[in-house]
Amino acid sequence: MDRSTSLDIEALKMTQEQYILAAQPNNLQRPGCATVYPVGIYGWRKRCLYFFILLLLVVMIVNLALTIWILKVMNFTVEGMGNLRVNKEGIRLEGISEFLLPLYVKEIQSRKDSPLILQSDRNVTLNARNDLGQLTGQLTVGSEMVEAQCQRFEVRSSDGERVLFSADEEEVTVGTEKLRVTGTEGAIFEHSVETPHIRAEPFQDLKLESPTRTLTMEGPKGVEISADAGELKASCRKDLLLQSTEGEIFLNANTIRLGNLPLGTAATPSHGSPVSKQTVYELCVCPSGKLYLSPAEASSTCHSTSSVCLWS
Repeated sequence: MDRSTSLDIEALKMTQEQYILAAQPNNLQRPGCATVYPVGIYGWRKRCLYFFILLLLVVMIVNLALTIWILKVMNFTVEGMGNLRVNKEGIRLEGISEFLLPLYVKEIQSRKDSPLILQSDRNVTLNARNDLGQLTGQLTVGSEMVEAQCQRFEVRSSDGERVLFSADEEEVTVGTEKLRVTGTEGAIFEHSVETPHIRAEPFQDLKLESPTRTLTMEGPKGVEISADAGELKASCRKDLLLQSTEGEIFLNANTIRLGNLPLGTAATPSHGSPVSKQTVYELCVCPSGKLYLSPAEASSTCHSTSSVCLWS
């Protein structure tokens, strides 16, 4: 009786302990059982991860599409980009090219079948510098003028041998066989001009004029003025001086006419001589060199006609 009762009490205690252990959370590791952890991302973290992966994929696709579009539009090839071609000799540009910043090159050359055109909305300026960076030459093409700044400016022939035009601080040289001035007013020189030959165009008059000053022509070995197909005319307001220091002044023509010469009168007229119409005159020269006419008689009348010489 006592033994069975004690067994029932022991069994009741064991059942109560098992119930309490089952009801309470078991934070202690049971011996012989491994800890189990959950694997994976769940909830809002998972949705955010998928969203960022999708956004990155969209950005990659758009970037790839833009890259392919730029390559197609800019015409990228293994030789260059667009109108730009890179070869062994340098860089080749085809079509119209625009440079927004300074361009530094050693040589610019156009194609054989097309000209080289440099165009700007304002001015086109070409500069040349030395090793120290100092400006040695400049060519500026503007809307109103073309300006060149250099020590010497030269224009050569097509073969590069002859200098057609050159200018420096000392002189200006024209190396062509003919210098033609087509302006209606001709050429105006403020100072002296040295040339071996001055000739007008065919069927045109040659005129040397000094409106307010003196016109002087000098030649160490002579001055030759000739008009083969026309007349030679020299006019002035005051004196016309023909001077030869060592030689003579030779007038060679079929007819030499001296117009408007003064007519001299005899200093002591002969009384009682009949008055007749004079048709023949004698050309006389005063000691001062002035020419005048004197009525011709049987003997020379130059010595007796002195009224012109006295007033000269």
